[in-house]
Amino acid sequence: MKILIIEDEARIAKRIERMTRDFFDKETQVLVSDSIENGLNTIDKHSIDLLLLDLNLNGEDGFDVLQTVVSKSFQTIIISASTDKAILAFNYGVLDFVPKPFDENRLVQAFMRFITSEKKGSQELQFLAVKKAKSIKLIPVKEIIYIKGAGIYTELHLSDGRIELHDKSLESLEKLLPSSFERIHKSYILCWNEAEKLVVEAGGKYNMLLKNGELLPVGRSKYKEIKTKLI
Repeated sequence: MKILIIEDEARIAKRIERMTRDFFDKETQVLVSDSIENGLNTIDKHSIDLLLLDLNLNGEDGFDVLQTVVSKSFQTIIISASTDKAILAFNYGVLDFVPKPFDENRLVQAFMRFITSEKKGSQELQFLAVKKAKSIKLIPVKEIIYIKGAGIYTELHLSDGRIELHDKSLESLEKLLPSSFERIHKSYILCWNEAEKLVVEAGGKYNMLLKNGELLPVGRSKYKEIKTKLI
């Protein structure tokens, strides 16, 4: 696993690096960049799993990094004194916002959120960002009917019939999406508001009928839980 820290204050960068190394196993590679340019160059050269990002970098705005890489497959934790930007950061799909000054317990809490399989359940998330050519396109979460796993990508199926490709895995998105989204199958996350009814077919196959008429498969292990929620 590779973790990148983008922090311009050397003392704070070393502190974050130490806490990061203390938490993760010795095989984890921790990289440090002190500017937006160096950070983006590192991201281009390395396949990272987690980004720890400050928002004020020698007068430069860390959101320039966030807007460039938000569609990437890694997760991002903001570590910043700019708490007034927390809601905006969550709108871009960051996993957590650790306000400065911080202690080790608060950073560990953020790391636990990264490694856990539990959903974050954030109600603040309003957009998912997808990369279109050389630009970033923000997709309102309220327009997503369901998300389908598609190899290394996921497909965002939208209310107007469009499909947008996203670089984050289903597992990563499951941590970020509001609690109105439910994992119903190993390959599908559904906006629960779009569910109509469960359909049981011969041979013990289960499907979810959506309000738009589509049928999505339901995993056997999920059937009882979903049936209970629909009652």
